[in-house]
Amino acid sequence: QVQLVESGGGLVQAGGSLRLSCAASGSIFIINNMGWYRQAPGKQRELVAVIRRGGRTNYADSVKGRFTISRDNAKNTVYLQMNSLKPEDTAVYYCSLVTINLGDYWGQGTQVTVSS
Repeated sequence: QVQLVESGGGLVQAGGSLRLSCAASGSIFIINNMGWYRQAPGKQRELVAVIRRGGRTNYADSVKGRFTISRDNAKNTVYLQMNSLKPEDTAVYYCSLVTINLGDYWGQGTQVTVSS
């Protein structure tokens, strides 16, 4: 099995920055892609950003130009740098791992709260 450990959430004022981290460990796995999703109260979980096996990235339109996803392959860790945060970014952020050989996994979620 694979475990995902997230960190970096918290409370920040509008316009501020946060950096989320998600480290994958456990059984030997081959990463297909890693990404971040978020879920605000009363809303469905939505994709924020994903980084694919070859390094290609995709972002939700709402975060383009403000968020940056990156990955440290040696550490099996994915990061989400969030700048110019807005109150509407407030949500629980979940790390996602899609492997080629062991299926898909979710992190436990980390709360991001942006005050106006």
